[in-house]
Amino acid sequence: MSTIKERKLGRGGLAVSAVGLGCMGMSEFYDPKGMDEAESIRVIHSFLDAGGTLLDTADMYGVGRNEELVGRAIAGRRHQVVLATKFGNVRGPKGEFLGVRGDPDYVRQCCDTSLRRLGVDVIDLYYQHRVDPKVPIEDTVGAMAGLVSAGKVRFLGLSEAAPATLRRAAAVHPIAALQTEYSLWSRDPEGGLLATTRELGIGFVAYSPLGRGFLTGQFQSIDDLPADDYRRNSPRFQGANFQRNLDLVRHIEALAREKGCSTSQLALAWVLAQGEDIVPIPGTKRLRYLEQNLGALSVSLSRADMRAIDAVLPAGTAAGERYPAPSMLAVNR
Repeated sequence: MSTIKERKLGRGGLAVSAVGLGCMGMSEFYDPKGMDEAESIRVIHSFLDAGGTLLDTADMYGVGRNEELVGRAIAGRRHQVVLATKFGNVRGPKGEFLGVRGDPDYVRQCCDTSLRRLGVDVIDLYYQHRVDPKVPIEDTVGAMAGLVSAGKVRFLGLSEAAPATLRRAAAVHPIAALQTEYSLWSRDPEGGLLATTRELGIGFVAYSPLGRGFLTGQFQSIDDLPADDYRRNSPRFQGANFQRNLDLVRHIEALAREKGCSTSQLALAWVLAQGEDIVPIPGTKRLRYLEQNLGALSVSLSRADMRAIDAVLPAGTAAGERYPAPSMLAVNR
């Protein structure tokens, strides 16, 4: 019997588990040498066994390897899954980043390739991973709408799109979800983006709801990260920013102790409490962290709790940008 309630993304009837599972780190970026495909598949199966449904991947994660892994994990269990993937961030054969594409031919090509890697006939939620400034959003979404008409995709989404872009996209075809970073230390969406999604009836999928692991309290210094971990390039993990952010997490740890939950559970519960239209997708490749993340669904935050959290970690408090400068150019477009 599932213990995970559902939430709706958009007005088209797409129902997903209130907490999803981000699969990116199973194939790349976070502790690359610590990846274990068998363990990752166990994590996905345990998530489904617990009543979770929303699995999030993208064609760029591991240059296709993550979609293939997810495909193997859901073989025989497709009916239990709301499968989300993305296109738009272009990678070369050696993993090099080659920019963003949103031209119609590329949209169609990526969809067919993702379907093949995932081993499925239809993608439940198909996102444009980053907005291509060289291609009108109407053209990109028009091509995505064609995939819906062709029966290859059920619902459409965008990632890191600005309010004006969302409006233009929604005028072409209903958008079920916007996926953007949102957490206790990344509260930019509160500056108008959430108001826009709510006005347009678009669900909000919060990625990195645990601040790329920082909000779990597991990091005490930059040396806790493997030498080849992507997060070493993140401004929030570097230099004086690391200590300033660690000091903020200490306050959240104290509040979590008062609530009798873990720091990560408090951080996830905070995201869940922002609205029934918000679905966080914490990523993990370890069973123990999956269990902890799902435990956040049992943490109830009162108005007093929310005020206490806001008092110690108000919007804009985190030190450093959420991405290196070149990557920041691709967000909120």
